[in-house]
Amino acid sequence: MRTLLLAAVAVVTTLAGAGAADAPRLIGPTPFPETPAAPQIAPDVADDVRRTRNYPEQPPVIPHSIRDYQIDLRHNRCLDCHSRKYTEQSQAPMISITHYQDREGNMLGGLAPRRYACTACHVPQTAAQPLVENRFRDIDSLVSPPGGGR
Repeated sequence: MRTLLLAAVAVVTTLAGAGAADAPRLIGPTPFPETPAAPQIAPDVADDVRRTRNYPEQPPVIPHSIRDYQIDLRHNRCLDCHSRKYTEQSQAPMISITHYQDREGNMLGGLAPRRYACTACHVPQTAAQPLVENRFRDIDSLVSPPGGGR
């Protein structure tokens, strides 16, 4: 009985090994021990054009490069242009008044600590091609019939 079981395992192992060469690779075209070249990083979109938001309360995207910006406990470079103090000279939009409120909605004298890390919500845009098709539909296109009539 044991010999029969070992023979069956050997046959299954041999058959599975023969089909492995025909199986699709899940890790890409590069063989395992080789390291493929990293893809080129897409350039930042830096046209300073404000983008339409896709849904209410969506954080606005960053329309300029923030590469090498310092955001740490000592300094937040975003505030050099976007804080109330500097918007007149920088002509940058002021950060939302909601960023000066605590969790309970109380107004604070300065930026709320939970809003200090800007890139937790706001993201820069790149000219990268999408990896998958985007079939997102804006809320206005869902509630309005085709042609814009009501």
